[in-house]
Amino acid sequence: MILEVADIRIQPGRQAEFDAAIQRGLTEVIAKARGFRGFKVNKGVESPERYLLMIFWDTLEDHTVHFRGGPLFAQWRAIVGPFFAAPPQVEHFTLLAKSA
Repeated sequence: MILEVADIRIQPGRQAEFDAAIQRGLTEVIAKARGFRGFKVNKGVESPERYLLMIFWDTLEDHTVHFRGGPLFAQWRAIVGPFFAAPPQVEHFTLLAKSA
């Protein structure tokens, strides 16, 4: 399993709008993607315009090739993209260890 972590910075003062948009995009668009296994979104406390989006994929290619190269990516960006203050920083991780 692959963990995608996107560090998202949005325009100041648009948190409530973005909260609704990201949830809609995740449940209506990304949840339909091949290899999608779940998500988690955290909001910044000290930096209220910062969000950490974590999406679990079966394989790296499910995200980088199938999702990003397919029609769902454009739908996703149409929903959340207008709020971005800068392009999100995205990296992928594999699990090393976890607590029970």
